[in-house]
Amino acid sequence: MLNTPDDPTTMANLTHLDNTGQAHMVDVTAKAVTPRRATAQGQIRMSPEAFQAVRVGNAPKGDVLGTARLAAIMAAKKTSDLIPLCHPLPLGGIDVVVTPEPELPGFILRVTVKTTSQTGVEMEALTAVSIGLLTLYDMAKALDKTMTLGEIHLVAKEGGRSGDYRAE
Repeated sequence: MLNTPDDPTTMANLTHLDNTGQAHMVDVTAKAVTPRRATAQGQIRMSPEAFQAVRVGNAPKGDVLGTARLAAIMAAKKTSDLIPLCHPLPLGGIDVVVTPEPELPGFILRVTVKTTSQTGVEMEALTAVSIGLLTLYDMAKALDKTMTLGEIHLVAKEGGRSGDYRAE
């Protein structure tokens, strides 16, 4: 329960709640348009056999990594359709990198999203990573149904009133 007498969280600090506690979209019209950037990443673990098949492009469904990259880009562009209180943003750039990690075995999927807008692109980067990993799972599930997704997190953000952030 939020806003108990001993809870340091107040309604004033919860920007997605109005003064009655109802969810609402934050009004950003008075905020300055500035460059913003966010990077997120996550991973998928799989069997050594599935890893090898995906890495060399020998999966039954075709180009797993290319399809995952495309899905991540599409997801970043559709974030405001998926997450109720996200603002639709003009995305200036989306960079998706899928790195094989034999030690997992699996892949690290990293997405950087850029905009010049009144609000940040953290949710776009996180959504892109999530959907990219889910697509990788979908494309490789015929090889390994025990795959796991995880470690999805914000790596860094730049710009905006709260300033820059870099994960430890």
